[in-house]
Amino acid sequence: MLSERRLQVLRAIVQDYVGTEEPVGSKALTERHSLGVSPATVRNDMAALEDEGYIAQPHTSAGRIPTDKGYRLFVDKLAGVKPMTPPERRAIQNFLEGAVDLDDVVARTVRLLAQLTRQVAVVQYPSLTRSTVRHVELLSLAPARLMLVLITDTGRVEQRVVDCPAPFGEASLADLRARLNSRVANRRFADVPSLVEDLPEAFEHEDRGTVSTVLSTLLETLVEENEERLMIGGTANLTRFGHDFPLTIRPVLEALEEQVVLLKLLGEAKDPGVTVRIGHENAHEGLNSTSVVSVGYGSGGEAVAKLGVVGPTRMDYPGTMGAVRAVARYVGQILAES
Repeated sequence: MLSERRLQVLRAIVQDYVGTEEPVGSKALTERHSLGVSPATVRNDMAALEDEGYIAQPHTSAGRIPTDKGYRLFVDKLAGVKPMTPPERRAIQNFLEGAVDLDDVVARTVRLLAQLTRQVAVVQYPSLTRSTVRHVELLSLAPARLMLVLITDTGRVEQRVVDCPAPFGEASLADLRARLNSRVANRRFADVPSLVEDLPEAFEHEDRGTVSTVLSTLLETLVEENEERLMIGGTANLTRFGHDFPLTIRPVLEALEEQVVLLKLLGEAKDPGVTVRIGHENAHEGLNSTSVVSVGYGSGGEAVAKLGVVGPTRMDYPGTMGAVRAVARYVGQILAES
């Protein structure tokens, strides 16, 4: 266990290095921070921190920089989440409230996160597997052709044209719409198949083929749209941090192009809290020089997807964690009200 003073020294090193981009020396620490001890004592503390792997000395400098282990301890023990100011919160709310549909919400969220953190923003679309049905609408297009519209609690809207095996009257259509919604409205998508499997039996024999076709289309929609989707923005921000990446940022850019990698980075949506993965904690080799800050978002206090940012390990962790958490909270409110 590190002493309280050495924890203070580590906190000061992280803050100074993130702020100045320069390796930090003992003299600078004692001048900038009220550590209450001499530069010689700070040098001893820095030597101990280096021995334990929390800081390292770049070969070109007399100063020290934090290691992944040092950042990890800083995030876990030393860094509070920096709250957004009232003007920042109002700006987030006003920007997101103008969205017209789910695609617009996601696009605005990506832009906003990239601007707030000046890093790469990644937003996962709400997954149908964790969504619930808000409403199923059935519209007649022709005597034997229908439009099925599926609306989720996260504002997602899916439309499918259904070609029926026989003409289907307005009275039967209204009956099917009512029965279907009574069974599936406000229920999880995962539960829908078992909830509707015996529905055709409630109809006259000549209508059962059409009812089965509508149900098949509904269930196929769930399967088709089960594929995870995400949106990424602010990649150009990485060019500001070129010297933070060994040799080149190319491996980072290549990793960011792989959707599977990004989904793994964000982690499971069921974990709603702020998650920080630092450097080599990211399994993908191309992202070993980055940190990922992510959080779940959703309506009703339950996460249905994740959003986050990717940037260099030399990151303003308190500010980034605060921004990610605040944006997620507003996105969840918008989805709940949509």
